[in-house]
Amino acid sequence: MNTLKNSLPLIIIILIITSCRPQTENGNIMTVNGSLFSSDLGVTLSHEHVLVDWIGADSTGYHRWDRTEVVERVLPYVLEAREKGVHTIAEFTPAYLGRDPFILAELSQRTGVQIITNTGYYGAVDNRFMPQHAFDESAEEIAVRWIDEFENGIDGSDLRPGFMKISVAEEAHLSEQHQKIVNAAAQTHLTTGMTIFSHTIGDEPAIAQIEQLKSNGVSPSAWVWTHAQSGSLEGNEFIAKEGGWISLDGVRYDPDHHPDDRGSIEWYAERISALKDAGFLKQILLSHDAGWYDAGEPDGGVFRSYTDIFDYLLPELTERGFTENEIRQLLVTNPANVFTIQIHSDQ
Repeated sequence: MNTLKNSLPLIIIILIITSCRPQTENGNIMTVNGSLFSSDLGVTLSHEHVLVDWIGADSTGYHRWDRTEVVERVLPYVLEAREKGVHTIAEFTPAYLGRDPFILAELSQRTGVQIITNTGYYGAVDNRFMPQHAFDESAEEIAVRWIDEFENGIDGSDLRPGFMKISVAEEAHLSEQHQKIVNAAAQTHLTTGMTIFSHTIGDEPAIAQIEQLKSNGVSPSAWVWTHAQSGSLEGNEFIAKEGGWISLDGVRYDPDHHPDDRGSIEWYAERISALKDAGFLKQILLSHDAGWYDAGEPDGGVFRSYTDIFDYLLPELTERGFTENEIRQLLVTNPANVFTIQIHSDQ
């Protein structure tokens, strides 16, 4: 594989220069430091993490970490991403799993990288990261909480989410609890216009969510299949035909990977190429699902950087004939479209 490391900064500069597009009525995106036009988003990593706390919803909280320590540990990695040309990072840690918008705001201010945070609840892993009130309240009551964060800020601050992050179990039939979370997300979308990103493993729960959203009057174009690399090509194409987004967000270079291994750089390039050939380039998102400071580990544990897309995947795509405009579509235009606050109704 030709890494082309020395030529990549030029590629990213071209992406940034050519990324501007006309501002539209609904072209607003919400970051932790306020609203901006979608044309100002620039090169964007659509799914990364800064901090994660695996202790569980009943024990986590701001008391579990030192904000100064976290910021200083993560700062070099955000700066490194900026050097690769990254303008924006969407931070995907949900509430009750280590979300801290105050850390994100400081990192953004100190690096100049725009950061987007989220609202929503994480239902996978046997609901370990769901707060007790999520079991007791209705979908409508949960949606009120998420809408309040969007309209008024998180935890008494003026820091607002720019998208929803939910998750469901790896099951063909969604549990009653997970159906409730999807219903809450649908109601929140129809009020706020925030896009729904759903941690979903496999084709069947992805299809189930699309059908449930449609029954709630929400277009599949408001929904992103997070970890779509876990699904089959046929499953990805089915969701894309419905109008949903395909997030290939586990890009990671591993020298021990055989090119044919699922998850290798070559595998990702092949999946992206196949989806492009099927006509779905405009619905693909790329990211690493990398980081992160682990609140339960000394010094935050091992941190994975946000650079493999630029160091390894883009050169592979370039070798396969992807043009600068197609790469810009993946890293600039598609994220700008998906994070734009806009209601997508299926009615």
